[in-house]
Amino acid sequence: MPRACEVAYGEGIAGLAELADPAAGLTRLADVCLEDLSETDDCAHIVLQWEAIAADGRLFTALLADLMLIPAGDQVTALSVTGAYWPPPGRAGAGLCQAMVRRCATAVIGSFLDSVACELVHPAGVAGLLAAR
Repeated sequence: MPRACEVAYGEGIAGLAELADPAAGLTRLADVCLEDLSETDDCAHIVLQWEAIAADGRLFTALLADLMLIPAGDQVTALSVTGAYWPPPGRAGAGLCQAMVRRCATAVIGSFLDSVACELVHPAGVAGLLAAR
């Protein structure tokens, strides 16, 4: 899961740098924190937090989310996420309208969920999936 986080964060920051300010491209993911798996009412939860380093060197929370696996039939499981995403603080995030932030957050979370779903379906990850073709 850390690799999926790195890829998704990188894609999101690249989008912000392109849409808003090249300074956003100077941020990087510093840490991925995962809490232990917990279960409530037929749903498995993992709390996820991304810490990133801003262009000025300050640490900030980029994502705080609850990743959930929910039974959706006999042989189907739904993967979902709820949470909050924050763009880089300061100059890198200045001037971003809510529409841009929402667009980037949607892209980041979509990329992350795609990667996690691939790893759940094929534990060797995307590389194993491509090699199997």
